[in-house]
Amino acid sequence: MTESRLFGARGGPIAAGMNTPFRCFLTFALLLALPAVAAPKKTVPAAHPAATAGPKPIGKFEDWTAATHTEAGQTVCYAFTRVQSSAPVLPGRGAVVLTVTERSSGRDAVAIEAGFAYAPNATVTVQVDQTGLEFYTAARDAFARDGKAAVAAFQRGSRAIARSPGSKEVTDTFSLKGFGAAYAAIAKACPAK
Repeated sequence: MTESRLFGARGGPIAAGMNTPFRCFLTFALLLALPAVAAPKKTVPAAHPAATAGPKPIGKFEDWTAATHTEAGQTVCYAFTRVQSSAPVLPGRGAVVLTVTERSSGRDAVAIEAGFAYAPNATVTVQVDQTGLEFYTAARDAFARDGKAAVAAFQRGSRAIARSPGSKEVTDTFSLKGFGAAYAAIAKACPAK
């Protein structure tokens, strides 16, 4: 007996019973099943606390904003204001921000984010009314040499004028309106230890 007579068709036992509608159904079912088989297995993320948490606002105090965030399990409090005016205007310059930060490991860290890279080993001078302050530079930031003196000047002053040295000589003016209240808010949220 031949194979075709034994199974009733050419191609063996599987092909023998397959008519056209059944073949279409089987093809369709296989196509639907392929994405499920090929999909990667989803893993459940481990329940680990994040190393840093996003900022949480404390409040807006006229031209200053106060907020906190968590860094390596410690609360960091900061107050900041954006530049009111800059001369000359530099095309493509990034954000220009004056910030005061309170940490348990350090108090009254005062910094200016310039929006461009300062010249190496430069000094930025900041004039607050009659008080002159020196800031040292590191890449795109300038830091107050005496943060406590800077905070005291900011509390008494009405504006801070930062003059950047080097090839990008720029004068940035920051409002100090609301600084006292913003500083009190961050000092309360992150008290000295």
